[in-house]
Amino acid sequence: MFEGEGFPEVRGTARDAELWGLLFVRATPLRAGDEVKIVWRMTGEGPLRIRAAHPDGTAAERVWGPEEHGGSSWRRPGQEWGTGFVFPKPGCWKVELSRSRGSGHVWLPVR
Repeated sequence: MFEGEGFPEVRGTARDAELWGLLFVRATPLRAGDEVKIVWRMTGEGPLRIRAAHPDGTAAERVWGPEEHGGSSWRRPGQEWGTGFVFPKPGCWKVELSRSRGSGHVWLPVR
């Protein structure tokens, strides 16, 4: 599920786009109740909309973002945004991202 060296990254499933997430955590899986910074890169067009939900419908708390970044040393396709989330309980959380053109999602395990 997680790829790369250094901070774990995850590749999303997307339509009309390519989607990557970079998790600023020391270890996975994520821990319920902790704030986690996630940087996203997504191709497509338009502003980024994002939400995260547990399979039972509980929404994750988006603490901040999405904040568009001008650039970084992380090399994946698309524009870059940062977000901060708190996942309030364990489970496999679906994070959905969409733009005017392009949409996708990733699943994040939380213990």
